[in-house]
Amino acid sequence: MTLDINNNLRLELTAERHAAPLFAGLDKERQRLAEFLPWIDEMKTLPDFTRYIKNCELLYEQKKEVSFIMILDETPVGRIGLHHLNLHNKMGALGYWITSQAEGKGVVTRSCKKIIDYGFNQFGLHRIECKVAVTNLKSQAIPEKLHFKKEGILRDAEWVNNKYNDLFIYSLLQYEWERE
Repeated sequence: MTLDINNNLRLELTAERHAAPLFAGLDKERQRLAEFLPWIDEMKTLPDFTRYIKNCELLYEQKKEVSFIMILDETPVGRIGLHHLNLHNKMGALGYWITSQAEGKGVVTRSCKKIIDYGFNQFGLHRIECKVAVTNLKSQAIPEKLHFKKEGILRDAEWVNNKYNDLFIYSLLQYEWERE
């Protein structure tokens, strides 16, 4: 499945064929990405990352996650998705990461808009959450730009780099998105 955003940016459903080029981007940016992503250290080799991608495909089949690869100018530059899907409560959690070469080009914001629309209109979600480390200012800018409501701080909520991080929790409700 592909979600077109514009002539140079699209989202492709996460698939094993993306493993090698996406791992190459991740591997070059390992230190920067590991600051806020707890799973980076587990992705030491391409086979590690391929297993991770296969698990993403399984979670999609189980309707627990839907994730996409952000493709900018025919190059994979990151991942975005709705994770921890709870279809009974009509909730999901927005997550994303991007390589530094694609930063500052509106890729994440435009991709988030597309995935939010997808979540509300295709999955019938009512609530989308976004959790962001309180020290990750670049990532905080995304939900704030998209008019998510900051609900509070989850204290010591994520173990990254041998320490706990506090997370801001943001949410967006379906009827709030429709008003935008």
